[in-house]
Amino acid sequence: MGLRLLARLLPATLPAVLAVLAACAVGPNFKRPAPPAASDYGKATPQDTTVATQGTGGAAQHFDGGADIPGEWWTLFNSQPLTNLVQQALKANPGVDAAQAALRQAHELYAAQRTSFLPTVQGGFSAVRAKNALGTLANPTSLPQVNPYYNLYTAQLSLSYSPDVFGGTRRTLEAAGAQVEAASFELIATDLTLSSNVVVTAIQEAALRGQIAATERLLALQHQLTDTARQQRSIGTTSDVDLLPQEAAEAQTAATLPPLQKQLGVTRDALTALLGRLPSEEPAEVFHLEDLTLPTLLPLSLPSKLVAQRPDVLLAEANLHAASAEVGVAVANMLPQFAITADTGSAALAISQLFNPYTKFWDAGASLTQTLFDAGALLHRRRAAEDALDQAGAQYRAAVILACQNVADTLRALSADADALKANVDAERAARAAFELTRKQHLLGTVREVALLNAEQTYRQAEIALIQAQANRYADTAGLFQALGGGWWNRPQGTFK
Repeated sequence: MGLRLLARLLPATLPAVLAVLAACAVGPNFKRPAPPAASDYGKATPQDTTVATQGTGGAAQHFDGGADIPGEWWTLFNSQPLTNLVQQALKANPGVDAAQAALRQAHELYAAQRTSFLPTVQGGFSAVRAKNALGTLANPTSLPQVNPYYNLYTAQLSLSYSPDVFGGTRRTLEAAGAQVEAASFELIATDLTLSSNVVVTAIQEAALRGQIAATERLLALQHQLTDTARQQRSIGTTSDVDLLPQEAAEAQTAATLPPLQKQLGVTRDALTALLGRLPSEEPAEVFHLEDLTLPTLLPLSLPSKLVAQRPDVLLAEANLHAASAEVGVAVANMLPQFAITADTGSAALAISQLFNPYTKFWDAGASLTQTLFDAGALLHRRRAAEDALDQAGAQYRAAVILACQNVADTLRALSADADALKANVDAERAARAAFELTRKQHLLGTVREVALLNAEQTYRQAEIALIQAQANRYADTAGLFQALGGGWWNRPQGTFK
């Protein structure tokens, strides 16, 4: 009987369903924002090639506006240990797991919302034991009332359907789909940030190891000079005036080692945490700047292309899409709501009598409801949705500006890094030569201890500055790949699911 009833209802409801499908959804239709009209990054747009110099990280870098970004851009540093750690981090970092779970949740919510277009059918069965009041006229049966106690068994099948006349359900589904996109781009952004952090942290570790090694070399040299000064003092060829400044210089150099070693330990802890491990599970890989290759061919996407590949901009666009759909939902809630219901089943005083021809029942109906007075609640909700759309639009524009700013800042940094590295190479070479010459002259007794100390200090500062300049060039190169979106679109299909 229930199936036959549903079959009779379908022809009656089919016109309404077709009308729903043909109707237009209320609220604004989302349109992707126009890309920036700028053709470059202003004064930050670099020349085709940076300057080159000798030594680690001194290769010239060429900017190519037509080059694409590799999906695994970190492999361009030609370091297998670095590649291994990035891959481990992308598999084990809890942040990636959380973003993947959020994406799965968004998919499930979208699938749940999609079912709103179909009728809901529910089945139920109830059994009631009751006593009828003897002192009233009420009588559940037409028979003489002998026993006031009776049982009532009811089996029922209910159908309910809310036609999407004004598109509120479609707008809700549209918002859920936009949330799926947002969760997907959130996962991509997490992936990009994590891989960039691993690379930059490894470069920072390499720079600290270089600074520690340079300080230890200078400390060993100063120790030799201190021993020489002590020997000369013991035989009377020099005095405390020469010895004490040298001992102070050696102590000052030694005092710079613990902070560097502490920073190296903290960096190693940060790298371990990025891999999703506890500090006791520190990776075996170590990094030195000499083991990294500076990428020489660098992509340079136009602003109009940048907004289509930066995950944070795409995330802001998805949020803007969701906010647009929510305005439609708020508008639809202010309009009449339609519902179609039907019930069929059987009710009997004995379970054995269920489903006989005399105990069956059915009903079918339709309803329309319209809120007449709610003190302006629906109006305020619609206005709030419009305000949220304005907010999402402003946040999207801010994301575009930030994306272009990041690229411009990185381009400025890369051009300056190349010039700074060349200057630091020249300065380190000159300081080293001056220190060696001063040391020889000091051994011959032709220069005073003060001149040697000044040469030592200048040489140490030049060597540390050179290492920092080298590290800056590697780190800012990684920053450019991150600023341009990281090439996630060139990763294997299904990576971000």
